[in-house]
Amino acid sequence: MTLHVTFLGTSGAVPTTTRNPSSVFVKREGDAFLFDAGEGTQRQMMQYGTGFDVSDVFVSHVHGDHVLGLPGLVQTWDFNDRSEPVTIHTPRGTKSKLDQLVRAIGSPTGFSVRVSEVTPGEVVLDRDEYEVRAFETEHRTTSVGYALREHDRKGRFDREKAEELGVPVGPKFSELHDGNPVELDDGTLVRPEQVVGEPRPGRTVVYTGDTRPVESTVEAARDADLLIHDATFADDAAERAVETGHSTASEAARIARDAGVQRLALTHISSRYAGDVSTLKQQAESTFPGKSVVAHDGLELDVPYPR
Repeated sequence: MTLHVTFLGTSGAVPTTTRNPSSVFVKREGDAFLFDAGEGTQRQMMQYGTGFDVSDVFVSHVHGDHVLGLPGLVQTWDFNDRSEPVTIHTPRGTKSKLDQLVRAIGSPTGFSVRVSEVTPGEVVLDRDEYEVRAFETEHRTTSVGYALREHDRKGRFDREKAEELGVPVGPKFSELHDGNPVELDDGTLVRPEQVVGEPRPGRTVVYTGDTRPVESTVEAARDADLLIHDATFADDAAERAVETGHSTASEAARIARDAGVQRLALTHISSRYAGDVSTLKQQAESTFPGKSVVAHDGLELDVPYPR
């Protein structure tokens, strides 16, 4: 079951020649999502081959470097004769701004564009195998982060044990794996717990958008497989990070360490580091060694199942 992340834009508020404004594309098997959509997102989707088949866009906040790609993307969808609806999730109190932005060109689209407001703690997308939940972040405006968390998977089915117990190969295997007891021809009852292991955890990807380091991120990212965290500045600009509602690489690493995540991707990199991100990498590694990467446009990460 594929869970794949492509970084479309990793710059801070000001783009550079190598970094586009914020956007992350996430593909989970047949479902595809965007987390933020800065200016030029649709071109990045073309360049990095993600495709355009996105059902939901999760906006962390309505600063321009996170949303100005939406009007062009919506227009391109319309030019391509899209018919499937799209939902844009945005923090509570910002729906009118997103409505105005998406419809700025004034022409109706041939598909439904729904803007839905979300609040921290709310499950904003609920599917059979996973959910996307908003959580509280701290920026200079109303903002949220999002956690895509898969539900637990079934435990492993012990075929050898089942056969030892006399269960015939076939439909009864599926019944047991689905949690139902089965009766054998001799009247013996075989229970699922005899042949099915403990439930196995799914995967979790967490995206903060722009934020100060906050405890709510630690809770949302607890044991996550991938945390994508604001790391706009290095430590020598810590005061600037506070002033602007951002995080340093070290602060992002402390959040990752405290949450016990498997991997940290630093993003929203200030243009002052356009030529060299090694300081950010070193500072994150000093707190969260061996598990940190400074994301760049086009970076692709597969998220495997936990062992």
